[in-house]
Order: sequence, then structure tokens, then C-alpha cells
Amino acid sequence: MRERAAVGEEFESLRNQAQQAVDAGRLEEASALIAEALTWAREHGTVPQFDHAVCNRAAIAIQLGKGEAELPRLREILLRSGDLVNCRLAAYHISVYYQYAKNFEKSLFYARIACDRAEKLGVDDWLAASLNQVGNALLGDSLVEEACREYERALALMPADSRLGRALVLDNLGYGRILQARLPEGYTCLYQSLAILRRLGGERYQVIPRLDLCLAHIESGRYADAERHGTVALRLAEKTGQIDGVKNALYLLGEAANLRGDFLAAESHFTRLQRDFYPGETYLPGFLLAVDIRKFVNLHA
Repeated sequence: MRERAAVGEEFESLRNQAQQAVDAGRLEEASALIAEALTWAREHGTVPQFDHAVCNRAAIAIQLGKGEAELPRLREILLRSGDLVNCRLAAYHISVYYQYAKNFEKSLFYARIACDRAEKLGVDDWLAASLNQVGNALLGDSLVEEACREYERALALMPADSRLGRALVLDNLGYGRILQARLPEGYTCLYQSLAILRRLGGERYQVIPRLDLCLAHIESGRYADAERHGTVALRLAEKTGQIDGVKNALYLLGEAANLRGDFLAAESHFTRLQRDFYPGETYLPGFLLAVDIRKFVNLHA
């Protein structure tokens, strides 16, 4: 029995180390630790332990843009498992996958399943995370008012010691407030989110709040501040391999430069955007100089 307990402790230790790596944005390291946990669960563990490790592996794969192969496994767990914890996890991560795939109808469907399971479990931070995901799916469909209501509910439930979860909800709510033209509330949420993320040290997670702050400063006419946050976001997105982050940073940096009258800088950003992401659309830099790009960019979809 002591030997069994010892290997069980090894499994929990690997999961905890993986979570710490995820919180710090070290996803490749977390992936390796989860692979070890999955091997242990396959050889020594119960079915729920194995399913839990599969859900964690899928979560990291989805964040790294490699989640399609994990969908059948997540659906299988959701359909066959009687374990509410694993069912919630599976539904939640399927929802995240479809959010990234921009299929917001399916994302909302699975997010609501995750909420249902979390409510039955009665765990506040799990319900908060699931409500946040409902908000993400709604925001992807530009249902800003409805999304913000879900973010408010999530924030009220998220424990203070769930630092990463709280930072992500604050960022989402802050972005929603910017879209609602409630700028002071938006700034408060976004700077709180960024402060938590900087303390955690995860550069990966700082990209989106930096972009949101860039947009907020553009809306406020503070173009130098916008360019400061946008430049940091671009650097971090390049460093952490976030293609959408690079693309959105170039859009916003071009817009900020254009609005403050530096047309050469704006054209430079838009030309790089066209060259790197839309190589056949040579008209794009001139088009973007002539329009308000804020109407075309959803930073959270």
C-alpha cells in the first residue's frame, strides 16, 4: 500500500509541476511533464486518472495549435465517463478548441456543458473558468453585452489565489469594457490583469492584455502609450510564436502611427503585415491607411 501511495504521489507531483509550468507560460515544459503523468496513469493508475491526464495533454496541445488530433479523445471522455471532473475538463477544452477555430456556436455549446458539470461539482474556480469560456464564445460572435455579464459572474466567483484564472478573466472583462466605451473600467481591469501576469512571469499570457491596452490607448487618443504596449506585445508574440498576436500587433501599431500622423511608420507596419500574412494582396497597405482598422479587428476572436 505504501508503494502504491508513493507512485500516486508521483502522479500528483507531475500534475502540480505541469500546472506551475502552464501558469508561467512554459507550455513545452508542461507538455513533457504531462506526458510523464500520462505514462504513469497508463501503467499504474485508474481510468479517471488516465482520462484526467489525457484532458491535460489536450489542453496544452490546443494552446500550442495542435489540438485537432485530441478532439476524438476528449469527446470520448465526455460521452463515456461518469466522472464529473473529467467531463467538465473535456467539455471545457473542446470549447476552447472551437473558440480558436472560430466556430463560436460549437464553442458556446460545449462551454455550457462545462458550466453544467461545474455547477454540479460546486467548485467555484471551475465554474468561474467555465463561465469565462461561455463569455469567450459569446464575444467571438460579437455579443459584447452578454459576454461581459458572464465575465462579471466569473470574476465574482474566481478565488483570489487562482492568479492566472483571475488575470485572464480581468483581461476579458477589460476588453469587453473597451468595446462598450467604458474606458476607465477597462483600464482598471487590464492593468490589474497585466500586473498579475507580470508577477507570474509568463510572457506568453501578457500578449493579449498588452494588445488590449494598445487598443484602449488608441481609443483614448494616447498614441505614444498605444505604441509602447503594441511594441511590447509584438516582441512577446514573436518570442512565444503567437502568430495571431503578431498580426494584431501590426494592425494596431499601424493604426496608432496613422492616427498620430506618422504615415511612414504606419505604412511600414501595414507593409510588413501584407508581406508576412497576405502576400498576394499588394493593395492592402494603402487600403489600411484609408480605413479605421478597429472595425475589422477582434483581438479575442
